[in-house]
Amino acid sequence: MSGDHQTLALLLFIGFVAVTLGITTWVSRRRQGSAEEFYAGGRLFSPMENGFAIAGDYMSAASFLGIAGLIALYGYDGLLYCVGFLVAWLPVLFLVAELVRNCGRFTLADVVAARMRERPVRIAAGVSSVTVSVLYLVAQMVGAGSLVALLLGRTGGAAQAWTVIGVGALMVIYVSLGGMRATTWIQIVKAVLLLGGTAVLTALVLLRFHGDVDRLLLTAADRSGHGKAFLAPGLKYGGDWTDRLDFISLGLALVLGTAGLPHILSRFYTVPTARAARRSVVWSVGLIGSFYLMTIVLGFGAAAVVGPDAVRGSNAAGNTAVPLLALDLGGGPGSTGGTVLFAVVAAVAFATILAVVAGITLASSASVAHDLYASLRRPRGEPRSEVAVARWAAVGIGVVAIALGLLARDLNVAFLVGLAFAVAASANLPVLLYSLFWRGFTTRGAVWAVYGGLLPAIGLVLLSPVVSGSPDSLFPAVDFQYFPLDNPGIVSIPLGFLAGWLGTVTSEEVADEGKFAETEVRSLTGAGAV
Repeated sequence: MSGDHQTLALLLFIGFVAVTLGITTWVSRRRQGSAEEFYAGGRLFSPMENGFAIAGDYMSAASFLGIAGLIALYGYDGLLYCVGFLVAWLPVLFLVAELVRNCGRFTLADVVAARMRERPVRIAAGVSSVTVSVLYLVAQMVGAGSLVALLLGRTGGAAQAWTVIGVGALMVIYVSLGGMRATTWIQIVKAVLLLGGTAVLTALVLLRFHGDVDRLLLTAADRSGHGKAFLAPGLKYGGDWTDRLDFISLGLALVLGTAGLPHILSRFYTVPTARAARRSVVWSVGLIGSFYLMTIVLGFGAAAVVGPDAVRGSNAAGNTAVPLLALDLGGGPGSTGGTVLFAVVAAVAFATILAVVAGITLASSASVAHDLYASLRRPRGEPRSEVAVARWAAVGIGVVAIALGLLARDLNVAFLVGLAFAVAASANLPVLLYSLFWRGFTTRGAVWAVYGGLLPAIGLVLLSPVVSGSPDSLFPAVDFQYFPLDNPGIVSIPLGFLAGWLGTVTSEEVADEGKFAETEVRSLTGAGAV
């Protein structure tokens, strides 16, 4: 890219970083010593504010960069991500949001531990939450690396590596200094910027085709080289039986995974009441639904205007489709309009990545401090010491995410998020639903449900084509591929539910009817909720 692109995009990005660091500094001067302030922002956010923050947390680099790239490369099959991410909010709205807000305090483990032996349940849930968060963070790091490589016109690894390190350092600063309050306001600012930028690009794509969506789709199909097959199911997932099973597996992971994502669950604790939590989800569904509808237009727009070959030539996984589309819509390389639009989109994408990694890092550091540290330390840690541990945990999680982000920088970010969703649906969702709705659920069942979903999900990913045995894998030179599917959800999600049931029926422990009744009343009425 030209020097104008680089300079303007970097200036806009520096501007966003300056604003968000200003917010973080301002918030850090307030009282941050209490656990409620650091983990939940004092529970003072309105439903609309929290709805925008949830949308900001959810609309990640996978949504803005990865999904549009998949649609540009694979047409109809790329739509699965849009549909899955949006439909996933139905289980959240009807089964999780209000009940979790009533039963918990800061983390997923709070809900489960309310009626179980606390220590083993918190350790299991904490390990699972950190694993899911790190996988999700890796996707954001990969998106950051792809974007800066395009921005600086370099395909080498040095620019990507330094970008990943820079993003990791910023996310640690946001979380350790500002806690939930700063993270929430960063999410709100990012959501407004992202929705505004996406709306402008969508309008420009539709103007390019005079509002004729049919013409847009036909042009995309023609330029794809696949003809009408580009607009029909099967281009990516319609080959042999393994491709079709992968399609089902991915769909299950996307639809069920959101309800188990730690950084989404933690957002329900930032509002004062369960009713506010429910209204937050309604706000977020409206915002997220609008965004994904526009993402579909951008994906097909990239195929029609830029062309899949150019997208693939810039980044094999398609992660740079939207910035290339913005460059073309603005007038092409060298034009003032193209320079400005490209720079704006690049800066918004950077803002997206920074905001999302801050939210995920906060949720995972809360799990480390509130669940793992507090469980392993006897007596249970004081809130102030927990907050100190959470700040140090943010540093450690940042280092791990940076290392894995550098390793996986050539994979599609939407695909990486699909893996995180599969682990969340396999390990977190079974224990959460059993705890809320099964009267006879026991501590052994809870621990088995977490590890019975987590270990198979991670194990199957390690034995899948994602890691070895194919030219596009992490380690193409070796082959220990024994599981044929890219996404493990179709196997690991049922295993999580089965393990929870098996652990309960084989346990000698008798479920505490009184604690279940208390949990049921609290979850449905809010009586006694924090």
